[in-house]
Amino acid sequence: MRIEAAVSRAGEAHPTIEALDLEEPRAGEVRVRVAAAGICHTDLYCHAGLGVPIPMPIVLGHEGAGIIEALGGGVRELAVGDHVVLSGASCGRCPKCLAGRPTYCRDAMKLSFGGARADGSSPLSQRGEPVHGMFFGQSSFATHLIAPERSAVKVAKDLPLHRLGPLGCGMITGAGSVLEAFRVAPGQSIVIFGVGSVGLAAVMAARIAGAPSIVAVDVSAERLRLAGELGATHTLRFDATTAGVLREIERDGFIFSFNTTNVAEVFTLAVECLAMEGTAGFVTRPRGGWTPNMATLLACGRKLQGILGGGAAPQRFIPLLLDYWGQGRFPFERLIEEFPFERIGEAWEACAQGAVVKPVLVMPPSEA
Repeated sequence: MRIEAAVSRAGEAHPTIEALDLEEPRAGEVRVRVAAAGICHTDLYCHAGLGVPIPMPIVLGHEGAGIIEALGGGVRELAVGDHVVLSGASCGRCPKCLAGRPTYCRDAMKLSFGGARADGSSPLSQRGEPVHGMFFGQSSFATHLIAPERSAVKVAKDLPLHRLGPLGCGMITGAGSVLEAFRVAPGQSIVIFGVGSVGLAAVMAARIAGAPSIVAVDVSAERLRLAGELGATHTLRFDATTAGVLREIERDGFIFSFNTTNVAEVFTLAVECLAMEGTAGFVTRPRGGWTPNMATLLACGRKLQGILGGGAAPQRFIPLLLDYWGQGRFPFERLIEEFPFERIGEAWEACAQGAVVKPVLVMPPSEA
C-alpha cells in the first residue's frame, strides 16, 4: 500500500515526508495505522550519523502508537481494530527473551538499528528500490508501519492513543530504570542528572517508589521547575557547587544516581555522590570518552549499571504505567507537545534545541 513516511537521508537537516510503498504483514507481523509518534534523541543522533551506525535512507521513529489494520499469519494475541503502543524489537527465542527480559535480547541491537528484519528485508520501498525500515521493530515516522506482534502492546480503546507513544521508549526507560532496574524501595535516595523526558519519568517513578530524597539536576530552570512539580524534593542547577550541595542533602551519599546525560563530568559526579555500595545507572554513553576512578569504585563498593529500556518488559510494564497514570501518579502527558506530522522539521528542531521536553508527531486522520 502507498503511505507517507519521513525519510532520513544523509546530509539533510531533518527527515522529510515522502511517498513510500509498504508491503503486507508477513507471518507474526501486524500492520498498524499510526496515530502518533514521539521524537526521541536517539532518532536525532541516528539521523545525524552519530552513535550507533545505521543504513540510509531509513525511516526512523520508535515511539509509535496506533490501530491494527491487518494481521500476518499466525498472529493470535491481537486483532484488527486493537489499539497498541509499540516497543522495541526482540527475537523472542534467546535466553533473555524467554526469561521475560526482551530489552537484553541477544539480537536487540541488530533488530533495532539494522534497518531491516532479521532476514535482512525491509517492508518499505520507493519506486521498486528498498528503503530501510523496522527501526526498533517499527519505523513509526509514518502513517502506517509493519511491526512484529511481540512488539505491540495492546491498550484500552478509551485511552488517548495520540499521547501514548512515548511510553514505548522515553517513559519506560526512565520509570523502568527506577522501578525495575534499580528497584528503588521506600527510604532509598536517588539523584537524577538530566531531566528531559527520561529523567522526568524517573522523577515520577521515584515518587511512586517512595524515595524520601529525589534530587533533580539540570541546566534548565524551566525543566527543574517541572521536576519539582512532578515529585523532586530538591532541584539543583548544575554548576561548580553541585557536588557540595549534594553532600549537604545526603551526607552519607545517595543509594542511587541516574544519569541521562552524555557529559563526562556528570558521569564522574554520578559516581562520586554515591553512598557506600551505591549504584550509578546510565542510559547513554559519555561524549568524548570517560575513565571511571576504579580505586573509588573498589574502596566504596560502588557499582556502574548500564540500562536499556529501563530493564523492563514492555508487555507488563506499559500497562503498569498506564495504571499509575489513571491514578494520577504518572502524569506523563505534561511532558508532551503535539505537532502535526507535516511540521516534523519544526518538531525536530524543538527537540534538538530542548525547547520541548517530548515532541509528538500526530498523524493525519485516516481517509477510511
